[in-house]
Amino acid sequence: MNAAQSVDVVIVGAGFAGLKAAHDLVSQGHSVVVLEGRDRVGGRVFTGEVAGVKVDLGGTWVSHRHTAIREVAEQVGATLVPQFTTGRSVLSVGGKQSTYTGTIPKISPLALVNMGRIQLALDKLAKTIDVDAPWNSPRAAELDAISLEEWLGRKGARATTRALLTIVTKVEWGCRPSQVSLLHVLRTIRAFGGFDFMLDAEGGMQESRYVETTQGIAIRYAELLGDRVRTSAPVRRITQDGDGVTVSTDADQISAKYVIVTTSTEHRGGIEFEPSLSEPAQGLIKSWGLGALSKAFVAYDKPFWRANGLSGESATDTATVFATFDVSPSADGPGILMAFCDPIVFDAHAPEVRKDQVVKQLTDLFGPEAAQPIDYIDQRWNEDTFASGGPNPVVAPYASTRYGSVMAEPHGRIHWAGTETAGEWTGSMNGAVLSGQRAAADVAQLLAATETHGRKKAFS
Repeated sequence: MNAAQSVDVVIVGAGFAGLKAAHDLVSQGHSVVVLEGRDRVGGRVFTGEVAGVKVDLGGTWVSHRHTAIREVAEQVGATLVPQFTTGRSVLSVGGKQSTYTGTIPKISPLALVNMGRIQLALDKLAKTIDVDAPWNSPRAAELDAISLEEWLGRKGARATTRALLTIVTKVEWGCRPSQVSLLHVLRTIRAFGGFDFMLDAEGGMQESRYVETTQGIAIRYAELLGDRVRTSAPVRRITQDGDGVTVSTDADQISAKYVIVTTSTEHRGGIEFEPSLSEPAQGLIKSWGLGALSKAFVAYDKPFWRANGLSGESATDTATVFATFDVSPSADGPGILMAFCDPIVFDAHAPEVRKDQVVKQLTDLFGPEAAQPIDYIDQRWNEDTFASGGPNPVVAPYASTRYGSVMAEPHGRIHWAGTETAGEWTGSMNGAVLSGQRAAADVAQLLAATETHGRKKAFS
């Protein structure tokens, strides 16, 4: 083990939360080290390549309301492009396939009324949620005691409504409606600015993406920090006493005044804490596990679906793929479809089988031209060592009211960040940046108080 180093703050994790916290602290003159277990920066944003085009294997989109992540991107000179939405989208539900424009598919009048009624009820309930502390919201215990699936049953949701909301839960939390608490769903809807905004591409959460990819932004942002960022340095143990903190990796021991941990809630469990975390904090780790979500990208010579009047967007309740988007660089090609895939029927198969599954389903959705791809790549997030699963935690009934309040509660000199700890925009890259900003401000205030106290003591 190398000789011990001493800094003001150690930051665990080099995703957007950790990098933002580091930048803010460095800008105020504090010394920091960022420790990342992976051999790369970015966390749950990751770049792949298909047909010579860089694509987002993880977090992808930003909205015009996502000012925090957009400021980071502007700082490193990233190029924003609108998500392609021109044309009709494809819906395949209950064995019937149709096309539509806008956010809500063209379904039968009865199904449309039912879906509208359920959406209105969700939005109405979401407005009652305290986004920073949903467990303190009116009726929190009642809303947290049932799953979204159970609530849909009570509200008389029809089969089409259930199918569409299953697609939503797969994308947002990597789970089925039966696995997630109604309170957690409502908190996300409130945090994202409403049900429509959460689902919309044009003007909504899926409004724009970056040419350089989101990990490309993280890489440039990390480069500004220089050798303060260390990859392939998984944190194994954090010990603390009244004087400071010691952070141990396989190769180093670093002393600090404070630590900011930005890992997902579940993966806090991979670190040994001394003294141990409280029982509620340990319950949080066990009950706020990440969902499961996989992605595939299929490339063609050109985005042929555009010539057929299609946007490349689709939603389906069958087989492997449950949603697609057009992420082609231009109309001239290559044409690239991003497909969200259900890990339950996808992850265990060999690469060629996974590819065949996806291509067959895209052919069903977009026609015979989809059967002739020129390239393919996929990402199974369940295989990720440091954040296995989906983009966000699957918070089952009772877990929010029992454990949520300790999410960002400091453990002595250890502070927490990461998108899960954000209020507004929790679960998004914007939320990650805001959480890093908040944790850095809290720690900077403590450092300033310590320095002031030290100066007073020196002259006393």
